Amino acid sequence: MRWLRDKLLPREVRERLALARGERILAHAPSAEGTLVATTHALHLADGHAVPWQHIDRARWSDSGLHFTEEGAGEWFVAVEEPGKLAETIHERVTATIVVSRHVPLDERTTAEETTQDSDADEPRGFRLVARRPPGGSDISWQIHIDEGVDPEDPRVAEKAPVALANLREQMGV
Repeated sequence: MRWLRDKLLPREVRERLALARGERILAHAPSAEGTLVATTHALHLADGHAVPWQHIDRARWSDSGLHFTEEGAGEWFVAVEEPGKLAETIHERVTATIVVSRHVPLDERTTAEETTQDSDADEPRGFRLVARRPPGGSDISWQIHIDEGVDPEDPRVAEKAPVALANLREQMGV
C-alpha cells in the first residue's frame, strides 16, 4: 500500500523531502503554501522545514487551517482547507511523544477576581512539567511550560520547579 500512498503525493513533493532511512509518509494535504506532509519522524512544511514531532508543543485545527507551536521557534499557521487524515495523524504523532505531563500549581487562588479572569482553567496557575521522546527513541527531554498569566521570573517557579521535577522523575522512573 505504500506505493499507492506515495503515488498520490506529487513527484516534486516526494523529491523535496529528505527522508531519513526508515522514515515513512503517513499523510499529506495541500495547503496554500504547498503540500504539508506527515511522516513517522516529523511534520514537513511546504518550505522544506521539518518539525520533529517531539518539538510540537501545541497543535490545533480551525476552519482556516493548522495552528501549532514549535519549541524554540514560535507559532506557525498553515492554511489547509481539507486536512483529511492529516489532522488525526498530527494529533496521534504529537501525543505519542509525551511520556508524562504533570501540572504544578504555584499556590491556590485567593481572590474571586483571579478565578473570574481565568474561568476556563480547572487548576490554579503554575507550570507544567513535560517529558517527551522522539518516535522510536529512548532519550527523554524535559520541558517546563509556564501557564499564561504567570511571570517566568516569579521566584516560586525557580523554587518549586527543581523539587517537582525530582519528585516526578522518581515517581515515574524517568
